Amino acid sequence: MSDLNDPRVFFAAERTLLAWTRTSLTLMAFGFVIERFGLFLHMFMALEGQKWQRDASFWVGIVFILLGAIVGFASVMQYRRVLRTLKPIEIPEGYWINIGMYTNLLLAGIGVAMILYFFYGLR
Repeated sequence: MSDLNDPRVFFAAERTLLAWTRTSLTLMAFGFVIERFGLFLHMFMALEGQKWQRDASFWVGIVFILLGAIVGFASVMQYRRVLRTLKPIEIPEGYWINIGMYTNLLLAGIGVAMILYFFYGLR
């Protein structure tokens, strides 16, 4: 429990959450690029009549997207844990404390949706 009675403690926790948001988004974007690059290579280098199969770039991309989604969910849990330790005086009155948390959950959900699309949308 914080004894500082200073709103800067809350804002530091929120900045940390937003840093994890950027990390999560970066991991998912990197995974998307890796996965799509494998498809791009396959389009230009595939032999005629050869059936498309998932290769290493697909799985590495999926792992990065999944890692980004996990980081998003984990950062929300950590942020909520920190919020429970703060006193009401440390949170500015009228401030919406859940916007960053909802953003992370939305991004994590988009990451999971991308994974489902890559598995079931490409046939």
